[in-house]
Amino acid sequence: MEDASPTLLSRAKEAIGLAGPLTEVASFDHQVTGVAVARDGRRFVNFPRWTDDAPISVAEVMEDGTLKPYPDEKWNSWRNAKANEMPVADYFVCVQSIVPDGHGNLWVLDPGAPGNEKILPGAPKLVKIDLAANAVTKVIPVAEDVALQGTYLNDIRFSPDGKTGYITDSGTRGAIIVVDLESGDGWRALDGHPSTQIDKSVTVAIEGKPLRRPDGRQPDFASDGIAISNDGRTLYYQALTGETLYSIDTSLLDRNVDEDRRGAGVNIVARTHVADGLWMSKAGVLYLTSPTDYSVKRLAEGGVETVLTDRRLRWPDTFSEGSDGTMYLTASHIQDTQWFTPGAPPSIKTQLFSFPPVQ
Repeated sequence: MEDASPTLLSRAKEAIGLAGPLTEVASFDHQVTGVAVARDGRRFVNFPRWTDDAPISVAEVMEDGTLKPYPDEKWNSWRNAKANEMPVADYFVCVQSIVPDGHGNLWVLDPGAPGNEKILPGAPKLVKIDLAANAVTKVIPVAEDVALQGTYLNDIRFSPDGKTGYITDSGTRGAIIVVDLESGDGWRALDGHPSTQIDKSVTVAIEGKPLRRPDGRQPDFASDGIAISNDGRTLYYQALTGETLYSIDTSLLDRNVDEDRRGAGVNIVARTHVADGLWMSKAGVLYLTSPTDYSVKRLAEGGVETVLTDRRLRWPDTFSEGSDGTMYLTASHIQDTQWFTPGAPPSIKTQLFSFPPVQ
């Protein structure tokens, strides 16, 4: 693996000035992770079933801040208590992220693992929603030999032509999962490669104190944040429990490429920090969340630099971008959950924020 990304670093260097203040767009009574903004300005969020049975999995955020189940109540009606009665292929089970493909569709990524634990057979899937019709038009199951037991489908980015999806597996065996969105075929790439794995030398800390579960475990998540260059030629990714940003030419993620050749094509872009979400803006700025210090950073010459810091950003999680360039960001409050705060209520307050882009 080699250090390489001169074009991206040059673009980042040209982006002068920092973002303006953070604005709260909406707040929620359950743990939010993903956010998506459609071309027409509509905003959507999702709520995974991690520590409680969230009443909605995917919702449109209305102008008054209320939530409308999206695309309808039926898709959002699955419940843990009725798991044996409800076919997992026809409902959202544990949605982790929602991302527009730039072609009029919203894709819902469902790892199918309530509580971030065991995958329910047949539950991992991609659901395609036509934003104009507000209706599901395609469901792509992720096969058991792709979404392995222990896999957690985390986030997805799309090729510019909308034909290919790239998914990070942040589970026990990190990988990049590639899906042909036309045929539905999928495969694992960089499966077990060092770049997609947890970095055991990294400690996730909040205000200088290691973040631990009651049994002493820290957050251990493999390849998590993901971004794609605007020309679709370069994929960027990073383990959450890690401090290195990697990239690979998307042509090397083709199913027919030998894994040794693919691994040799991985590049180290920068030494970074513990990061959850990544986003490549239309202006060519690569943003990274920084949960350990309540901030948003961007790739810059020689590493990263801070765009904004705000203590309301309790675990900045996922980005999306409006058609006017406004950046949207969720705060998922992972450190405030029952996982890491014994005695915490099952439901916690979380937020959706916006900030102006770096100019």
